[in-house]
Amino acid sequence: MILDADVKGDAYEGLLEKNAQDTKGGAGQYFTPRPLIKAIVDVMRPQPGQTICDPACGTGGFLLASHDYIVATSPNLTKDQKKHLRFEALHGVELVPNVARLCVMNFLLHGIGSEDQEPCPIRSGEDSLASDPGDRFDMVLTNPPFGKKSSITIVNAEGEQERQALTVVRDDFWASTSNKQLNFVQHVKTILEMNGRAAIVVPDNVLFEGGAGETVRRKLLHECDVHTLLRLPTGIFYAQGVKANVLFFDRKPASETPWTKTLWIYDLRTNQHFTLKTNPLKRSDLDDFVKCYHPENRHDRTPTWKQETPDGRWRAFTCEELRQRDKVSLDIFWLKDESLEDSANLADPDVIASQIAEDLRAALEQFEAIAEDLNERGSRAE
Repeated sequence: MILDADVKGDAYEGLLEKNAQDTKGGAGQYFTPRPLIKAIVDVMRPQPGQTICDPACGTGGFLLASHDYIVATSPNLTKDQKKHLRFEALHGVELVPNVARLCVMNFLLHGIGSEDQEPCPIRSGEDSLASDPGDRFDMVLTNPPFGKKSSITIVNAEGEQERQALTVVRDDFWASTSNKQLNFVQHVKTILEMNGRAAIVVPDNVLFEGGAGETVRRKLLHECDVHTLLRLPTGIFYAQGVKANVLFFDRKPASETPWTKTLWIYDLRTNQHFTLKTNPLKRSDLDDFVKCYHPENRHDRTPTWKQETPDGRWRAFTCEELRQRDKVSLDIFWLKDESLEDSANLADPDVIASQIAEDLRAALEQFEAIAEDLNERGSRAE
């Protein structure tokens, strides 16, 4: 029996997701929940003829979802459009060669590219943050790897291995920092075509961190139209201890005044409880966000939060309001957390235990980052 590409591709995706559940082996860090990817692609609406890039592509989830969206919504593609979609539209970079090979196989099984295609649409073993690649894209969709610091392993004078924070310095970056997520935000802005559009998954520290974080946020609000922020619930990623968001922005030409006029925030985190096994995130859980985003015309949006409807999850903030916040923090909440209001409304014990474990992991990561910084300063002082 000969299976078509859709069946083989779906079967392979199932195997990748099963492998992602091996959190001890670290496979989960390369696998973004497919319901989240689909919702992001549904609001971004990639079109025939566009180029789409994921500079941290993992097994290719964003790129494949974009391909499938174009096929499903454009049934009358011309021969040239089909050729462009198969060989030229999708571009990915993956640092880990073994994961890049999984991505290439994923492409082939979905009928994308060919075994002898040159150059390969997935660049393997490259660090996206190393330099400006020179390429520009109409759309960037990405979930960069979790973890706060970029670092390298060196051998010190005593012959012992030690890790040192790696500060990325690039002329096209607004700030030099060892924070990988801040660097990916800057990198995504660089590789966008003018008026190109981006959706990037970022941890909470990108929204509130001072220093380089404040610089990046100020510049991003000024030079790009940062129009939407989706606050994600906990318990949806295979990599534990992560509180994440999706930041949507468009690159714009130089301007004396900020391009960002209004940031719309959707809070899918407060009073939401998901787990990987007993209550996994479904695409339907994001239906209200997609509706509120109003992808048909995002300039025609209606808030669900008002003084008379304080439980609304969709709220707008002006750029001036954002710039007046301490460190231009985008870490904004307004809904009442039911678990803090009344002990009778406490979540199930397994959910509470999971949240405590996630908070402890996040705290440990922050302490490790502080320790790295102190070690760096101590080494420089010597």
